[in-house]
Amino acid sequence: MPVAMITGGSKGLGRALAGALAGEGWDLVLDARTAGVLEETARELRGRYGVRVAAVPGDVTDAAHRADLVAAAGSLGGLDLLVSNASVLGAEPLVRLDALPLEGLRRALETNVVAALGLVQEALPLLRVSAAGAVVVISSDAAAEPYPTWGGYGASKAALDQLAAVLGEEEPGLRVWAVDPGDMATDLYAAAVPEDADPRPSPESVAPAFLRLVRERPVGGRYAAPALLEGPAGQGGGAR
Repeated sequence: MPVAMITGGSKGLGRALAGALAGEGWDLVLDARTAGVLEETARELRGRYGVRVAAVPGDVTDAAHRADLVAAAGSLGGLDLLVSNASVLGAEPLVRLDALPLEGLRRALETNVVAALGLVQEALPLLRVSAAGAVVVISSDAAAEPYPTWGGYGASKAALDQLAAVLGEEEPGLRVWAVDPGDMATDLYAAAVPEDADPRPSPESVAPAFLRLVRERPVGGRYAAPALLEGPAGQGGGAR
């Protein structure tokens, strides 16, 4: 069975992607900071789909934890897909740049960019020997559009997009995709904009876009999930 690793895999988009891949027969390595919630998710996926799920609690900013994640993938037979989904906002709720704590920005960059690259570096030996190795980084339209209060988070995602683009050039044997999933009803969005009561799509409604990437393996690049759900998966996929 193919093996996928998903960071931030206990809830929200990470959990939705885990369920979608498990439904396709993928074995999983899941990471999250809250051990109880992570193990509950893993137990549910094992019971529902009969796949192997390694639940490895910890913080992706910890190098030892990243090594543990890759070791868990190795114990399942290798690694075919790495999804860097774990993210922090830098401030909850979001604030203007003139009020953004610099420590919050550092935390966003460390989690969303530095740790993501560190995990890729750790996982590359396994990804390179996979017949269909791929990396997905979760981007945001805030990486490309100047939304007030989203500056720190958006800057971290813009940096992540650039790392993904360069990784794709440097590792031609891999597919590397940055995916903007769009606004979703997640704890992260609720923490970012708690006063926004407008309904948002569920993470589960977005997961088929990621499955399409994995199945069709279009060229590496930046994609928008809504466009993947609607039209051809050409390069860019309608991403902004």
